[in-house]
This record gives sequence, structure tokens and C-alpha cells, in this order.
Amino acid sequence: MSESFWEPGSGEQPQGEAKPEFQPEAQHQEAAAPGTLALSVDDFKALEERILRAVDMVKRERLARAAAEERATKAEAQLHEHGPRFEQLEKDLQALKGEREHVRQRVERLLAQLDTLEL
Repeated sequence: MSESFWEPGSGEQPQGEAKPEFQPEAQHQEAAAPGTLALSVDDFKALEERILRAVDMVKRERLARAAAEERATKAEAQLHEHGPRFEQLEKDLQALKGEREHVRQRVERLLAQLDTLEL
């Protein structure tokens, strides 16, 4: 951007002091008056670019956070929706395990009876 957001009169300089003119040879040196800051055009552009990158990064992070919160909300809704079904499946599983154990015991008794016959 070639435009500057700096306006004359909005600076760190107390009123009544003369403002230093832009001097290309003194771009990276401190200004003569205390409390003033000399920024070159390149320094200002670099600062402006860093600020714009930071703003873009914050915008992306906010969008990512909003998307993550939306996914979390959907996941919670699915959890509440499927919660009773999960509980029923747990009960069914326990019942099937109990039934399997009962059948195993019956088969073991039958095998024990066959062993006593000594065929």
C-alpha cells in the first residue's frame, strides 16, 4: 500500500515543536528531538504488512474456532440422540454374555455326561 495512515498532527511530538523533514540519509537514525521516532517508508510498510498478516491470522483462527465449536455442538447433539440407544446396546450385550455363559455351562454338563458313559 502506498498510502499512509499517518496524519500530520497525530504524532508523539508535543505541539509547538517543529516537525523534522524527511531526510533519506537519516532514515534509520533517531530523530533529533526526544520523544519522536523516525520511521522509513520501508519500515512502515514492513510494519503495516506484519499487522495485516496478524489481522488475517486472527480472522482465520476465529473462523476455525467457530467451526470447531459448531462441530462440538453437533457431536454433543448426536451423543444425546444416541445415548439411549447406546445404553440399550450395553444391556443387550450383558444379556448375551450371560446367555452365552449359561449355554457354555450346559454344554460342559452334557460333555461331562458323555464322558461318564465311556463309549
